[in-house]
Amino acid sequence: MTNSEMITDWFRKYSDDVFNFLIYYTGQRDVEDIVQEVFIKALRKVDTFNDQSSPKTWLFSIARNLAVDEIRKQTREKEKVVRMKVMMDRKPLETPEQVYQLSETNKEIYRGIGYLKRSYQEVLILRGIQELTVNETAQVLKWNKNRVKVTYHRALKALEKKLGGLVNE
Repeated sequence: MTNSEMITDWFRKYSDDVFNFLIYYTGQRDVEDIVQEVFIKALRKVDTFNDQSSPKTWLFSIARNLAVDEIRKQTREKEKVVRMKVMMDRKPLETPEQVYQLSETNKEIYRGIGYLKRSYQEVLILRGIQELTVNETAQVLKWNKNRVKVTYHRALKALEKKLGGLVNE
């Protein structure tokens, strides 16, 4: 199987999972471009893939790194706009958070996750929403397994506290 055929196969198997991960991770619905970048980068770097992790885990690592880059880029752009607005003596822009096709409980959980610190968000998305194993989550986040377990437990507690008991382990 050629590298191109392998990536095509992985795209068929994992593109929906990568898409959903990126929606939760970025908080945006429009992540198709990032999904495409994930698989382009995977194709370019497929020679570096070793079978120590699953293809899905490797793709999630790529997706996470690209999402972090995109979030940083957007943050810089928003900061520029805010500085310009302040200089023009106007109130800063407010961008409404849009959450689509989620039940009311899921919306509350999603909003609660958004208020947690980034490490809690990451581990909750990967373990709780994407249902990765501890090992897979550790590989994506480049953490050890113990850190994943402890952070996940603390994140659940923080989320439960934030939501007033809506979340159960």
